[in-house]
Amino acid sequence: MVLYVLCAILTLCISALGAAPNGPWDAFNLAPDSRTVYPRSVHGINGTVTDAHSLLSNGSATLAANGSFVTLDFGYEVGGWISLNFDNVSDSSSIALSFTESPVFIRPYASDDSSYPSANTTYDGVLEVPAPLTTGYWTQPIARLRGGYRYLTIVSTSHDPVTISNISCAISFMPHWDNMKNYSGYFYASVPDFFDEDFLTKIWYSGAYTVQTDTVPLNTGREVPFVSSPGWLNNATLGVAGPIIVDGAKRDRAVWPGDMGIAVPTQFVSTNDLLPTRNALSTMFAAQNAETGALPESGPPLSQQGSDTYHGWTLIGTYNYFLYSGDYEWMENVWSNYTKAVRYLAGKVNATTGLLDVTGTRDWGRLWQGGFNSEANAIYYKVCVNSAEIASYLNNSELSMEYATNASTLKTTFNDAYWWATEGMYRDNLTSTLCPQDANSLAVLFNLTESAEQAALISEGLERYWNEYGSIAPELPDTIAPFIGGFELQAHFASGNDRRAMDLLRREWGYMLYTNLSVQSTLLEGYTSNGSLYYRSTDGYNYDPAYTSHSHGWSTGPTSALTFYVLGLTVTSPQGRTWLVAPHTSGLSSVQGGFETPRGWFGVKWTTASTSFNLSVDSPEGTSGTVILPINGTTITVDGSIAQPSDGISLHLEGGNHTIFVQN
Repeated sequence: MVLYVLCAILTLCISALGAAPNGPWDAFNLAPDSRTVYPRSVHGINGTVTDAHSLLSNGSATLAANGSFVTLDFGYEVGGWISLNFDNVSDSSSIALSFTESPVFIRPYASDDSSYPSANTTYDGVLEVPAPLTTGYWTQPIARLRGGYRYLTIVSTSHDPVTISNISCAISFMPHWDNMKNYSGYFYASVPDFFDEDFLTKIWYSGAYTVQTDTVPLNTGREVPFVSSPGWLNNATLGVAGPIIVDGAKRDRAVWPGDMGIAVPTQFVSTNDLLPTRNALSTMFAAQNAETGALPESGPPLSQQGSDTYHGWTLIGTYNYFLYSGDYEWMENVWSNYTKAVRYLAGKVNATTGLLDVTGTRDWGRLWQGGFNSEANAIYYKVCVNSAEIASYLNNSELSMEYATNASTLKTTFNDAYWWATEGMYRDNLTSTLCPQDANSLAVLFNLTESAEQAALISEGLERYWNEYGSIAPELPDTIAPFIGGFELQAHFASGNDRRAMDLLRREWGYMLYTNLSVQSTLLEGYTSNGSLYYRSTDGYNYDPAYTSHSHGWSTGPTSALTFYVLGLTVTSPQGRTWLVAPHTSGLSSVQGGFETPRGWFGVKWTTASTSFNLSVDSPEGTSGTVILPINGTTITVDGSIAQPSDGISLHLEGGNHTIFVQN
């Protein structure tokens, strides 16, 4: 059985690191300056409310009639516990609080829904302050935490006036960080000819902040069974240790390994706060079926079972955590659980087809999962590749060879089984005519394709699913799912189609960030093909647009994609002992950024002009890496000396500070 460390302070490999350099990018860091935040504006007033704007400077306001209310705007996504002063009350005075992410659901009689989806959109109701009111300081009960909202509506529920002041929110997320702005990574790019020249920087920081809001204290999960309407409770235990990373700030507030496939790379390049990831993965292994090796689909209190794909995502998440943290002690501790989980998937490979036969059909929301599904087989392929690499790092050459052989065999089988030459894409199943967004995106990203031409065809084919709001998943009709969209975005970059990647980024994430339906700071869980909030209405969400999360880590794909591809910086072995710099200029003139691991600082800056390309690379001493230049040049210099790469674009460098110049 795995031994778990329950303390919040871990070894250097996952502790908080030094801050990224300061610069103009700091203006886009959304994290609050303090753990106590205050409303920034008055969004609206209804009925008899006196001096409402005084609330913005800790002054007093009076709600003087039943049904009168004031809506305060914190300006961005927050989450935590409201406190306020009651300055003047009577025996019959009463008020209630309503919380919402989207301005669409600002109402005095209901918050947006977090407990359970209901077509009337009012399942949660309001938080009634217990009567009789007394003068003095009041704080929202711990169990009634609201994990994500932008707008707070305060409504009088009696005919007697009540005077209030000093309204604040005590931030609940990132409980182990004193300074939430202290990022260990940064990204900065200006795009003068874009619809917003700062869009790329804004979306990078929006994704980073989204994941921060999804990093929560251990005992703040959504109560299951769900509370009766009206009401909500967020006091359930989420795992074996905290803090812990969950899917969404408002809901579900549980560990979901698939979501971590996007959220953890975001976490790595921005804050490198990997303790919550370690706790989440330890939670999944703690719930492993001792007999079969099966892993749950989600963490407690949901603790849902029966997903072969999410089983695979836990294993992929384990690799990512190990790659980013270099936490050998933890990896060795979970290794027996990990290998047992790999055997569980290997045992589902059909002897006749050579493909994984999916029987645990729960997934990210897509339809038609099961059988010889291509998405599930792409995930299993990535598990095999990753497992071979981990086994090698742990000096288990025999097991590493076994996993590598399984991966190689599956790659051939996968292409023989699913490639549909006339469509230029992979099909969903052996006899399907559907070419899904998820399997095709993952196949390119995970290097299941057998040629650059094949990857280019898939990139072109995926564009047929686009509209003005983003990429519509054919495996979940009428739905734009930024989780899968994040993998598609990376697939376009990986296939060399930077223009297409930037176009999708503008459509899908530009819409999420700027639409007046959204919280306009963190990123939506998903939406419909016409841009509405009725995400998954017919697939579990009961036609309740108020239930959709506006701060979901699985939607933050651009944050890591901009670092890994546009900036071009990635690590290729634990903690960055080896690294890769391969910029995708993507029509931009200059980009800079970087991140830190316990080995030290990794930074990249590049500029490009019509006849030249300049690149500077900083990496810790004792590391080494490869630089792949985005252009061929007549002259290439490294630190002032002529370099002649054999292929014209690839350079091997030792750690340190280097300057590369390419003349066309």
